Amino acid sequence: MVTPRSLAVIFDLDGTLVDSEPNYYAAGRRTLAHYGVQDFSWEEHCRFIGIGTLETLEALRREYRIEAPVAELLALQNRFYLELAATGTEVFPEMRKFAERLHGAGIPLAVASGSSLRTIGTVLSATGLSACFPVAVSAEEVPHGKPEPDVFLETARRLGVAPEECVVVEDAAPGAEAAHAAGMRCIAVPYAHGAPQDAGFTTAGLVFAGGQREFDAEQAYAWVTAGH
Repeated sequence: MVTPRSLAVIFDLDGTLVDSEPNYYAAGRRTLAHYGVQDFSWEEHCRFIGIGTLETLEALRREYRIEAPVAELLALQNRFYLELAATGTEVFPEMRKFAERLHGAGIPLAVASGSSLRTIGTVLSATGLSACFPVAVSAEEVPHGKPEPDVFLETARRLGVAPEECVVVEDAAPGAEAAHAAGMRCIAVPYAHGAPQDAGFTTAGLVFAGGQREFDAEQAYAWVTAGH
């Protein structure tokens, strides 16, 4: 079957394609500790899963009354994260299979993430996925991060595909909301425990409620390509 050019799949990166949350949590703890904030917990970190790094740090800066500018926090967090990501980032095995299946079929792929472009590039290179994802867009390049649709709309523009011909793969409710707002179909693979009940996932066309342990690459591929 020849797949038409008018179909593209956009992957979120963190928590969807790769299990980067442990690294982000460790980097966040180091960053906050640098400014005197101790004992930042995993539960506190989980509040920001699906939210861009910049928006997360803006919220934490207000919450902990850190006087340093957010740009300074962002630079420090990115440095800590890149050190961790370059040496140890796990790709979810079934998600790698899915991406490689799509790529092999000639379906254009992209990453749209709240992480910085440098971070996206480092992770894709470290995991050997760069060839599958020639297009990457950071929320830092658009006016608003998820749950606003900006990053997905910009990604569709760069792919040269209409938004309605794009499928988004997401692990967090804000990303699913952003996909819906962009007029795109969505596959939801919730990362956080209990997340499938989040109202943000109600618009997703295909939901793997059990997260990565339930995700099936062939089922997802069949759903993406149905009708094409």
